Amino acid sequence: MTVEPRPPLPPFTHESAAAKVQAAEDAWNSCDPERVAGAYSEDTVWRNRDEHVRGRAEVVAFLTRKWERERDYRLRKNLWAYSDNRIAVRFQYESRDADGQWWRSYGNELWEFDELGYMRRREASINDVAIEESDLRVTPGEGELPPF
Repeated sequence: MTVEPRPPLPPFTHESAAAKVQAAEDAWNSCDPERVAGAYSEDTVWRNRDEHVRGRAEVVAFLTRKWERERDYRLRKNLWAYSDNRIAVRFQYESRDADGQWWRSYGNELWEFDELGYMRRREASINDVAIEESDLRVTPGEGELPPF
């Protein structure tokens, strides 16, 4: 099976890194585990909070569970830094749980890509804060993140 490149490809420029971040935001906001998993290498390795995920099948299972718990999910990501085949991102997302409690989650991600533009490593550190519905503020695609 031939694997097609997934542009933009490393080495990254500011513009191509920002495009990769926007593509990730768009995919994650779809809440479609298969679509999101398609951006990762077959042997991708993740650390998400205290959970370790290996391979696309585990990514799909992880994201399916995630979006069953995190309802009305909406995310905004911003490019923090980049180098040859790595990108650092900061993000905020909001969601509500089954009891209707809204949450804002703040985090940082470190990404590493293979030569075809697939993410082979993702390290995510995330903190959650309970918020009121009146405090919602994350709208995808609106530029720079608001302050904490």
